[in-house]
Amino acid sequence: MVYQGFNCRGGPRWRPLDARLRRRVPAEQLHWLVDAASLTQRLRRLCPHGFRVRLLAQRWQRPAREERRALGLRDHEFALVREVHLACGETPWVFARTVIPAGTLRGELRRFARLGDRPLGELLFSVRGMRREAIEVAEIRPGHALHRALTGGRGAATIWGRRSAFTLAGHPLLVGEIFLPSLTGRRG
Repeated sequence: MVYQGFNCRGGPRWRPLDARLRRRVPAEQLHWLVDAASLTQRLRRLCPHGFRVRLLAQRWQRPAREERRALGLRDHEFALVREVHLACGETPWVFARTVIPAGTLRGELRRFARLGDRPLGELLFSVRGMRREAIEVAEIRPGHALHRALTGGRGAATIWGRRSAFTLAGHPLLVGEIFLPSLTGRRG
């Protein structure tokens, strides 16, 4: 399953998590959205023997307009886009999309292009001087194309996602994570 909807007008609407929006997020999902630590480490603690990354797609493409804006890219610029499931065994818990501009993939940071089924978080949180920008969230309601793609049309509840820009040695990348219904209610 590869979701191309990030590049359409109906993609997720990312917003800062202000007090008004925070009140709308169910408590069992809020803790996932606001945690700025490594999601990889948290999921590994919750699923110690079965945590895995399933690579869905990795390709060069023009990111969605909103993603280009968040990264300061021009309209014609391409980036390496990686989509994965973070799973416990065969059950996907998180859909993650990473957008890495070509200029970021230089020198030591080239290794980000060769992750395969390895978690991005392991590498990302090991880079000295890494800086995470503010977390933005998206509310994805039933009936939305992204909701249907990620739940197979079976989910009746709103799902939530977060995204952050990271800066590594002065170079940006953008990580979006959508928390799937199979993870809801787990505390980790």
